[in-house]
Amino acid sequence: MTILVTGGAGFIGSNFVLDWLAESHETVVNLDKLTYAGNLQNLATVADNPEHIFVRGDIGDEELITRLLQEHQPRAVLNFAAESHVDRSIHGPGEFIQTNIVGTFHLLESVRTYWGALGADAKAAFRFLHVSTDEVYGSLAKTDPAFAETHRYEPNSPYSASKAASDHLVRAYHHTYGLPVLTTNCSNNYGPYQFPEKLIPLLIVNAQAGKPLPVYGDGQQIRDWLYVKDHCSAIRRVLEAGVLGETYNVGGWNEKPNLDIVHTVCALLDELKPRADGKPYEEQITFVTDRPGHDRRYAIDARKIEQQLGWRPAETFETGIRKTVQWYLDNPHWVDKLLSGGYRIAAPRDKAAA
Repeated sequence: MTILVTGGAGFIGSNFVLDWLAESHETVVNLDKLTYAGNLQNLATVADNPEHIFVRGDIGDEELITRLLQEHQPRAVLNFAAESHVDRSIHGPGEFIQTNIVGTFHLLESVRTYWGALGADAKAAFRFLHVSTDEVYGSLAKTDPAFAETHRYEPNSPYSASKAASDHLVRAYHHTYGLPVLTTNCSNNYGPYQFPEKLIPLLIVNAQAGKPLPVYGDGQQIRDWLYVKDHCSAIRRVLEAGVLGETYNVGGWNEKPNLDIVHTVCALLDELKPRADGKPYEEQITFVTDRPGHDRRYAIDARKIEQQLGWRPAETFETGIRKTVQWYLDNPHWVDKLLSGGYRIAAPRDKAAA
């Protein structure tokens, strides 16, 4: 048996691939475009694993996708591929439209053709799982109830709008063509292998380099924080037992203001790797101008996946954040190679994607 994972060299995708191969003997065909956020260093431990087949390519390349589907006959396609950084979407939305909307459309078209030609048993067993975000729901006031799966879509950035559009396409392909789809909408992920443009790894890297720790506005933007390996276990559970056509919100039950996150990371660094001058890392906190359209609060109501599929996160924020800070401290070479750009050297490219 085989699964096809798209975006499997990125942060969440690579964690999923590593966990999948650690817990299963099912082959993973891993397709990634290797943009700046795609990093083969993340997959170094499975580079020689015959059950991991890496292909460099774009989900928008229907010829390549069609060939991979025909060659490997996967029982499921899991779509992690996305441009995902809000700040980048504000400064350059075009790539987000192309990858998250147009790319998802081409992927769905290829998968629909493949699925339609399968035999009855394989067709019934096939799944297309689309990984999305809570940002499609917009922003909450402090006292609003958390996002449930029935909350209407109100995206506020080019990134979240592009992901909302991809969610709608996936839904439409189920209702129009019968494609057996599942969608997950997750809260803020953190953990190993996250590119340091996102808050937590940026804090860890900047703190050690003696650089400012930037905090947008007043730092009171609230997010629900989900340890990435918990997210991966939720995706496996949805793939295994999710009801076709349904959406499952995945959260960590950890709503915290950004400023609290900053202070927590600083305190852990004070404990695990104190500054040479003995001063606290909090001295490096710098408040900066808030970004345009910054959503004030996200919160996930994850009762549906718990009640229907029996999933809950294994990590508390306290255990997950300690593991995360320790991982970055234990892996300075990963960080150094990423910051130098060396991780992008000599990345293989699939002939059909050239």
